[in-house]
Amino acid sequence: MGTRLRPPAWCCALLALALVLGDPAAARFVVEKNSLRVTSPAALRGVYECAIGNFGMPQYGGTMHGVVVYPKANGKACKHFADFDLSFKPKPGGLPVFLLVDRGDCYFTTKGWNAQNAGAAAVLVADDKVEPLITMDSPESRGTEHMENITIPSALVTKRFGDDLRKALQNGDMVNVLLDWRESLPHPDERVEYELWTNSNDECGAKCDMQMNFVRSFRGIAQALEKRGYTQFTPHYITWYCPEAFILSKQCKSQCINHGRYCAPDPEQDFSIGYDGKDVVLQNLIQICVFKVANESRKPWMWWDYVHDFAVRCPMKEKKYTRECANDVIKSLGLEFEKVNKCIGDPEADKENPVLKAEQDAQIGHGSRGDVTILPTLVVNNRQYRGKLEKSSVLKAVCSGFEETTEPDICLREDIETNECLEHNGGCWLDKATNVSACKDTFRGRVCECPVVNGVKFVGDGYTHCEASGLGRCQINNGGCWKETRNGKTVSACSNEEAKGCKCPTGFKGDGVNSCEDVDECKENLFCKCKNCACENTWGSYECSCGGSNMLYIREHDTCISKHSTSSVGWGFLWVIFFGLALAGAGAYAVYKYRLRSYMDSEIRAIMAQYMPLESQEMPNQHRPVEHADI
Repeated sequence: MGTRLRPPAWCCALLALALVLGDPAAARFVVEKNSLRVTSPAALRGVYECAIGNFGMPQYGGTMHGVVVYPKANGKACKHFADFDLSFKPKPGGLPVFLLVDRGDCYFTTKGWNAQNAGAAAVLVADDKVEPLITMDSPESRGTEHMENITIPSALVTKRFGDDLRKALQNGDMVNVLLDWRESLPHPDERVEYELWTNSNDECGAKCDMQMNFVRSFRGIAQALEKRGYTQFTPHYITWYCPEAFILSKQCKSQCINHGRYCAPDPEQDFSIGYDGKDVVLQNLIQICVFKVANESRKPWMWWDYVHDFAVRCPMKEKKYTRECANDVIKSLGLEFEKVNKCIGDPEADKENPVLKAEQDAQIGHGSRGDVTILPTLVVNNRQYRGKLEKSSVLKAVCSGFEETTEPDICLREDIETNECLEHNGGCWLDKATNVSACKDTFRGRVCECPVVNGVKFVGDGYTHCEASGLGRCQINNGGCWKETRNGKTVSACSNEEAKGCKCPTGFKGDGVNSCEDVDECKENLFCKCKNCACENTWGSYECSCGGSNMLYIREHDTCISKHSTSSVGWGFLWVIFFGLALAGAGAYAVYKYRLRSYMDSEIRAIMAQYMPLESQEMPNQHRPVEHADI
């Protein structure tokens, strides 16, 4: 057994019609799956698909090892295993137990609850008929008392695979399996997009209680992730439409708005009491519009505040589930009231409401996401989440949607995931001297990636080797190079001028990593070859002295010269330079005086020419006399 949340019988027909709007071939329900890998016995070794149950807590982004056990009695797990004196709690050091049970005779949730109470870490339900995998869901009314308390993951396996597992166990084989949820949800980039298909109705029993408990507990996390840009959240609401033949019926008039276009089931499933379905549709519409207006003002996270406050201030049981109460909540949160009202439109109008029409279109599956038919439904990166709508479980699902190493810090908390870098450094490179590691903890496990420390990037494979590279690399463990200090003098084989590598400095030889040995320049006759020179080796260098107290050693030329002659030559050289400079100065002054005098002469001539023409020039307006012809 196993059911999905659905409206009354008359409304099921409406749902069926709504789901085939547009392209009928596109409407489909997708069974979300994870993989189950059998590691032993050899005859069953391989990977199998199983359907994730819509209750309990699947370990999204993680894995779980266990040993399969089939009970000797109570094979369908419809009764308490304590009544049969059976316990499946693992012994110290033993693997967790995955209890294999048969389908039938009771709700899926009952099987999961009984398996959990008996100590099982997970429950595998074997189908009792040959058919494609289906989604195990929690019941609508009866049998819901266990739903909120089931924490172990559940999965449905095919009849054939279930038969093979039972046969192997009957033959005395130990069946070891790995449940793997790491690829159950896509994780393409550094931002997770997720949706919650919900309902404003608060009187639909255990499902509605679960929704409100989730909103209350997850609100702070959701708002923090949204404000920091890690996620993009969108709420959605399911509606149905009334077939044209029934628009004038009492059922459609009480359950629908906009003349039968948008409908919801009666909250109490009794048309004569309480609120009607149209009240639920209207409140759903208000909540959508609240989100749209908040999103336009770049504060989409205010939807969580509104839904939380509306549930507290306007419950159905206190007869406050009204538009007036909703208006008060909107105003108290400072939302733009007029914009919300404009978005809502006229619920009595005989025309489509664009907001609710978009919601109906969104119900139809697209891409890898199937039709949304279960309430509530969480969709993460366009893939439907299965399992209990509970804070830690949903957070794991959201965290599994991030690309490796891009997840926020909240996803790496101890209560959310296990830090694989704590044990043997995750098998990655580690510099014990500085405690610099290439192991980076992620939600799904770990990656071996050479780190960046204080702005210095390490390069390498991350597993066996990482090396500091670029400027500043010598500041971190001396770049992995050799370094030694003697008598207050420190010598290093690391150079910040080189992007990588180690090289022994001048005066040393070696690999530069493990050691650099002093070169004995005297023994190897590299320097101090001058006549009568005495060589003394020092750490990293040498000292050379010349014979006699009047001799001076010139290192650049590896030669000795007389201190006295050097001094005489030096003074003579200085006098030559002095006189040379004096002569050059005098010549430069003479040239300057000559150029200045020539310039002054030309200026004076030009001025005098304006008033007193020179003999070699004519006046500007002076003309020769005109010779008149004889008449």
